[in-house]
Amino acid sequence: MTTNAERWKVAKFTRSTLINQQADKILANRARYEAVSKATGVPWDVIGVIHYRESSGDFKGVLHNGQKIIGTGKKTTIVPKGRGPFSTWEEAAIDALVNAPPKAAMNKDWSIAGTLDILEKYNGLGYRNKGLPSPYLWAGTDQYMKGKYVADGKYDPEHVDKQLGVAPILMKLREMEAPSTKHLGPDTALPDVPLETKPMDVWVEPEIEKKPSFAWAYIIGLLLICALAAAIFFLVPIG
Repeated sequence: MTTNAERWKVAKFTRSTLINQQADKILANRARYEAVSKATGVPWDVIGVIHYRESSGDFKGVLHNGQKIIGTGKKTTIVPKGRGPFSTWEEAAIDALVNAPPKAAMNKDWSIAGTLDILEKYNGLGYRNKGLPSPYLWAGTDQYMKGKYVADGKYDPEHVDKQLGVAPILMKLREMEAPSTKHLGPDTALPDVPLETKPMDVWVEPEIEKKPSFAWAYIIGLLLICALAAAIFFLVPIG
């Protein structure tokens, strides 16, 4: 059977617009998810996608099962039953991750494989036992086409889950967080690009300005005058 980690490597989005919208919504509430993450050790984006799947991101719904009992003084009435009451969403989320199966706060493997497996356990392993991809994980990708448990123990092979799975939203969130080299494989070598260097400015002491010398011109002029005088003396007859 294809593993969740293998599906993650090849999965393609089939509902990109909705995936982007939900990723943006989760990212906008990151501070609240990080507060719960700090208390439980569960990654903030994992908490965010569970919150989407369980209550469509509604902070009135508990992370256990989406029941809107926050601040009502009521306890959960569906699995897991009897949790609460809770005064804040954060209080309920911590209880869900620490005390309710699969007790995600106890998980130590937050690799992609470990993360997807704990998310699948959050919804149950009924699909895995049938050798099928869980829509809880894969709806919204090409890894899931149809088939869903429409009630406890009742599987409809033709029913299509209209809600997104957690995997594509998680994938989008991590893509948004990744550095600019996210599309390169882990073993891709970056090309050696020489750094652009600017020539160093070297200060050169200016030469002392040299004034033109007139000594040779004076001597040549004097010699010319003497030669002219001699010529006149010998060429012009006397008396």
